Amino acid sequence: MATKSPPPLMKKHSQTDLVSRLKTRKILGVGGEDDDGEVHRSKISQVLGNEIKFAVREPLGLRLWQFLSAVMFTGIAVMALTFPDQLYEAVFDGGTVSSKTSTRLYGGALFSISLIIWNSMYTSEKVIIRWTLLTEACYFSIQLIVTTVTLIENGTSSIAAAVLVCSCLLFVLVSAYFYYQVGRRQKKL
Repeated sequence: MATKSPPPLMKKHSQTDLVSRLKTRKILGVGGEDDDGEVHRSKISQVLGNEIKFAVREPLGLRLWQFLSAVMFTGIAVMALTFPDQLYEAVFDGGTVSSKTSTRLYGGALFSISLIIWNSMYTSEKVIIRWTLLTEACYFSIQLIVTTVTLIENGTSSIAAAVLVCSCLLFVLVSAYFYYQVGRRQKKL
């Protein structure tokens, strides 16, 4: 009895067949655009996400602003902790503080905020940068209101207080600008 030899093995060329590859990619769900308009090249990148999507496009001058804010907060905190009478006197033009404790507590709070700002300089996470900028804007807004009300209650005005009020207003605007710029969605190219 003669045995039949098996037919020669036919190698399927599905990897080279363009239609088959497109069908496979369609079934896997890669190659097409997702909801954000991004095209994933593999299932792994689709599942893990694209790291570029989370990178922050920093506005010009953001890191300089963070550095200046950190230096300013640290400087005023050290002044409030070590020389509370002189700081109060400089702002309210000769007024006397009834207790050094409140000014020193103010210095401690400023020092805590300065630590947060110093640490935010080393991150590229959008959320942390935005929260830091929002903290600055809120602080300067509150300081603007408190200083203005105190000046009105005392019925006095000084050049130092006017400079403080104007600088607070400027700092609120700059912090709010950077807060908005960091939170803006990037335009697709």
